[in-house]
Amino acid sequence: MHVWSVDSEPDEAVSRPRHPIAVVSERTGLSQDVLRIWERRYRAVAPTRAAGGERLYSDADVERLRLLDAAVGAGRRIGRVAGLPTADLAELVAEDRVAKDRHAAPAPAGSGADTTFIETALERIQNLDARGLDELLRRSAAVIGTPAFLEQSVVPLLREIGGRWHTGRLSIADEHMASAVIEAFVVGAIQTMAVPDSAPRVFVGTLPGSRHVIPVALVGAAAAAAGWRPVFLGGDLPAAEIARAAISGRALAVALSVVYTDDIGRTLSELRQLRERLPAPVAVVVGGRAVLPHTRALERAGIEVGETIDGVRTFLHNLGGTSR
Repeated sequence: MHVWSVDSEPDEAVSRPRHPIAVVSERTGLSQDVLRIWERRYRAVAPTRAAGGERLYSDADVERLRLLDAAVGAGRRIGRVAGLPTADLAELVAEDRVAKDRHAAPAPAGSGADTTFIETALERIQNLDARGLDELLRRSAAVIGTPAFLEQSVVPLLREIGGRWHTGRLSIADEHMASAVIEAFVVGAIQTMAVPDSAPRVFVGTLPGSRHVIPVALVGAAAAAAGWRPVFLGGDLPAAEIARAAISGRALAVALSVVYTDDIGRTLSELRQLRERLPAPVAVVVGGRAVLPHTRALERAGIEVGETIDGVRTFLHNLGGTSR
């Protein structure tokens, strides 16, 4: 792979290294984990080091990173574009934008949460119609594609199931049956996503006190859609065990889900322990509504927070899945 180079000598101000990684993260929208991995793994940019070892980026580095982010956002693999000269990269991004504008079309009706699907699913759940629910899931996924279906339909359905269970509008039996069918569907859906053995590994699971495995199965599906090979660790695992498994399994990332916790202090402590136990190149991303209020604190600890399943998928895609 060629290290990037500009075609003409930039002026001194543009090439002078003066931005720390936190500033570059803010200006590009890329997390610090992504910036480090793009540098180490793909040699996308070559920041200098201050006397204390701090990375310093130039304006030219920042602009190049913005272009790389745009290329990846258009669907290109970071491993395929990281070695391009900046001028070629800018041309490629411009072409992608023109193509996107040319083929842009209004979103189809019902592209958000499908209320008809949710109403039908709830009716089958209340009738304890496991086979009917499974058929509905499979048929609906075939219409819009599995990744979009999981984000747009399954996630809202799970929220509705949870809300009705908490208010007594769904019985325990209803909720358990629905959870079993949906979990089996999501795990099966991952197996239909062809991910090569050579794909980077991401270990997925939940922390102590959290036994909700469907959300983390959704994270696994998002990872597979981003070109990663998910390894399921299950639920209710201490940080030390997750770290041990990730290190021995040569994971490049760990993705967790925290939908609910009755002890947020303990959960945050476990997350910090996990980050401390893992090697720096191994990224940590966590999703789930329980951690969203603590996003800033977690990001300061080097942990990425994905607000949605698609947010986790985008983060992993930016890290670099399999080249195709």
